[in-house]
Amino acid sequence: MAEFPRDEGRLRFMPRADGRPPRRLHRGTYLLPSLFTLVNMFCGYACVVYAMRGEYETAAPFIGFAIVLDMLDGRIARMTGTTSEFGVELDSFADVISFGIAPAILAFAWGLSSLGRPGWLAGFLFVTAAAVRLARFNIQSHAEGDKRYFIGMPSPAAAAIVASTVFAYPAGLQDYRAALPALALVLGPAALMVSTVRFRSFKSFDLKSRRPHTVVVLIAAGIVLIATHPQIVLVVLAYSYLSSAFLGMAITRFRHRGGHGIPAEQAERGKKDEEQAPDLDVTRAGRR
Repeated sequence: MAEFPRDEGRLRFMPRADGRPPRRLHRGTYLLPSLFTLVNMFCGYACVVYAMRGEYETAAPFIGFAIVLDMLDGRIARMTGTTSEFGVELDSFADVISFGIAPAILAFAWGLSSLGRPGWLAGFLFVTAAAVRLARFNIQSHAEGDKRYFIGMPSPAAAAIVASTVFAYPAGLQDYRAALPALALVLGPAALMVSTVRFRSFKSFDLKSRRPHTVVVLIAAGIVLIATHPQIVLVVLAYSYLSSAFLGMAITRFRHRGGHGIPAEQAERGKKDEEQAPDLDVTRAGRR
């Protein structure tokens, strides 16, 4: 009777052609960042539940909580050295729920339901755009590029547009004529998520560097404003971030025209060359 080759007491039915031992799968995951991701996912689920019950003023803030948790889980994982491929994939699935499905259902239950089929199709386009945006971000994160900007509107920011608007006007839209302009509330951020418009990223913001004391005072003032006038402040923050991308594009074009069509990157290179020019003069003088 033929015997199968054994490897440390285990049957080895399909050995690798290169002779190397098979790669072992890591079955564990880091609990701390995954806990933040799970709470993020719960906030998206809670938003859906309250939106289906018609409690829009309670449902909308859960998207805001999910945004804060999404910002914390990645930063905590990097600070504690607990990043993993499992955590990245889990975070992407949680973001599809919290920043794709939850705001789409919230917008549909809040006002788009009066439009019938166009309303829920617009919500589906929002979910699709969020999923495409997250898939593209996962691919682009491995490539080299300018880490200061996002290509396309981030899905949390797009969800914030929906959530802040609903939170500011929780009564809902019962008439289909009033709901027609609300299509832009969903289709606009959906188009920006899959666009190539650059949005500023705050991941490069260094929390460890020293800041003036006025920064702490401004942060405290922002917290007070959010606590006292949350509807107004959150709407202003959400739409200010949306308009910041177009404002940046306008400033960049204005600078190009002022510099006679010279791109900003070439201008920076020219400044570096000018700074290095005195060193070259000193070297030539020494040779003479």
